[in-house]
Amino acid sequence: MPPLLRDSALTAAFDHGAGRYDRLVALNPGYHAQLRRSARRLGLTDGGAGRRVLDLGCGTGASTAALAAAFPAAEIVGVDASAGMLERAGAKRWPSRVSFVHAPAEELHRAEVGGPFDAVLAGYLFRNLTDPDAVLRTVHGLLTPGGRLAVHEYALGGRRVDRLVWDAVCRGVILPLGTATGDRDLYRHLWRSVAAFDTAPAFGARLGRAGFERIRVLPLPGWQTGITHTFVGRRADAKPDGAEADGAEADGAEAGGAEAGGAEAGGAEADVARSGRARSGGLGEGGAR
Repeated sequence: MPPLLRDSALTAAFDHGAGRYDRLVALNPGYHAQLRRSARRLGLTDGGAGRRVLDLGCGTGASTAALAAAFPAAEIVGVDASAGMLERAGAKRWPSRVSFVHAPAEELHRAEVGGPFDAVLAGYLFRNLTDPDAVLRTVHGLLTPGGRLAVHEYALGGRRVDRLVWDAVCRGVILPLGTATGDRDLYRHLWRSVAAFDTAPAFGARLGRAGFERIRVLPLPGWQTGITHTFVGRRADAKPDGAEADGAEADGAEAGGAEAGGAEAGGAEADVARSGRARSGGLGEGGAR
């Protein structure tokens, strides 16, 4: 098997597939609704008034739209390494509070993408990075004290059935569609990158090592349960939280509880949330869709 696409090769593949990307993801049941769910799990109050939010790996703007809907008063900055994906995003209608920057996640400083941000959403990004730990450290540094991170990512839950379902969907749907549209390399990378990436518990632990606390690993509903998760956490040097923070946690728990009603959420994933908090208490491209 050829190696996974990385860096410029992956960016070129997203550039090539950008024109067909929105049509293909529209075939995925719940794709946009699940991005909106992950955006809401950031838990910003007052519609995000006075807040800055970074959409890291914004692609064609699906995650940007999710943030704009969840926080209609927030300033949103979308960043992506793929010029082709950003061209598609920029062609859509956006309010003046939304802007886009062309930059790899690893080179935000060179593009003068500076903090502080009150929240960061990263959708389908981290499994595509050569050094995800370095980017997590960068994100941590860009956040305000108590700033929030939500990672929306394909990360298998760790059960054998999760991998079997993912393989079946890729063989039966994703690869045939990618081949038909001339983007087989990109969608073969999607399949293999998920299999090679952290399991959900392992990525939760990775967030803790990067300095995030109050980590929650929340499954998403539908066929992607056990395959796609929202990972939420906060910058570890947060000041004591007030009513706003309590409300955000309650919102996350409610959303997670409604979806989590199975052995996976009640067992392994609950353990990740607990271990992430304990660990953090002790210490701390393009178009990545």
